[in-house]
Amino acid sequence: MAVEHLSTVPHLTTALSGPLLALESVLLDKQGPIEAWLRRQWLSTPAPFYGSVDLRNAGFKLAPVDTNLFPAGFNNLNNDFMPLCVQAAQSAVERVCPKATGIALIPENHTRNVSYIESLATLAEILNHAGFDVRIGSLNPDITVPTEITSDRGRSITLHPITREADKISIGGLTPCLILLNNDLSAGRPPILEGLKQTLAPPLSLGWSDRLKSQHFAMYRKIAGEFATQIDIDPWLIDPLFRECGEINFMKREGEDCLARNVEALIDNIQKKYNEYGIDQPPFVIVKADAGTYGMGVMTVRSADEVLSLNRKQRTKMSYAKEGGAVTRTIMQEGVYTFETWGGNSSIAEPVIYMIDNSVVGGFYRVHTDRRTDENLNAPGMHFEPLAFAKSCIQPDKTRAPDAEPNRFYAYGVIARLALLAAAREIAFEEKP
Repeated sequence: MAVEHLSTVPHLTTALSGPLLALESVLLDKQGPIEAWLRRQWLSTPAPFYGSVDLRNAGFKLAPVDTNLFPAGFNNLNNDFMPLCVQAAQSAVERVCPKATGIALIPENHTRNVSYIESLATLAEILNHAGFDVRIGSLNPDITVPTEITSDRGRSITLHPITREADKISIGGLTPCLILLNNDLSAGRPPILEGLKQTLAPPLSLGWSDRLKSQHFAMYRKIAGEFATQIDIDPWLIDPLFRECGEINFMKREGEDCLARNVEALIDNIQKKYNEYGIDQPPFVIVKADAGTYGMGVMTVRSADEVLSLNRKQRTKMSYAKEGGAVTRTIMQEGVYTFETWGGNSSIAEPVIYMIDNSVVGGFYRVHTDRRTDENLNAPGMHFEPLAFAKSCIQPDKTRAPDAEPNRFYAYGVIARLALLAAAREIAFEEKP
């Protein structure tokens, strides 16, 4: 399955690549034990139906900075690897609902977003090719009859109203065994989906109306520690430090002291690790809403003073997340540089890895021409470049250098699966009686 026609991978433009090369070498050397360890984890804690993970590669550190359990962006994956997606989708459905013949797909409401329509059409196509009858049911109350929506690129989907009888929903005449959520529930848990007998994946409790990023990264920290012990590395190389603050109101300037205090402590802790590894870069912190996506409510700070001196525009930007929800909790995360660049103008890039069930099925680079190495790239002006897999994220080539394409992709796949395992444990925790 050759893809040499795609653009080359970004260049790692930093002299601080020694630790990463060492980490990649360890991952290559211990591939067998790593895969065996992961297999045991999936047996005890099944993976979410799907997910995507944003990674940052600083040359001295490779770590996840966000994990999305309701991923969009399927249209940005390398089309040559759709067979991987189809096979993984079959495995995921067989695990969560073995008798399923049809799937209800519940999307976001922002159907004017051309890219999202493309993603939704691609996801439905994957599930269709996997052998399932797929109906897309809309939570939008304005959708009262089947409504076809076509993107300007010619891809179309049909949205159906959702009907409920007792403890089951139906969409377009289909009463499915499996309901697949592609809506992160930033606007809250829809009553029509509460208390259903049908299998709901991911569960409602994993939407942003309930889930917190700080809880996810606390779970990830435990997993990173367990994994680091298995392969004898410093867990910091794959784990971003973080702290959290609750009860914050940026507009009323309430909770600023908590924020500033924790930013200062985090900067100090990062600097200690930089000193340990001889890293001559200024530490920074990403402050973001503890729930939500789409790159909203995110800022880069380099000192506690920056937190205390936010102007009104900055405070307004930090006050609201997706769907207009107020930001009342924040997570302060160790800023991980990205020293990967794309193209002749050296645009900053970061990898985003996609998984269905416990399989890595593809990914892309998020590229931004106007952002710095210490800034959030999930912002207007970004574009995407499919990952040019030589084979796949789980097939390294030990005959080549540690940072050769298949080997770097393998490293990406390992770290992304650790983040997915953290999400799996979140689900297991939520489902405990």
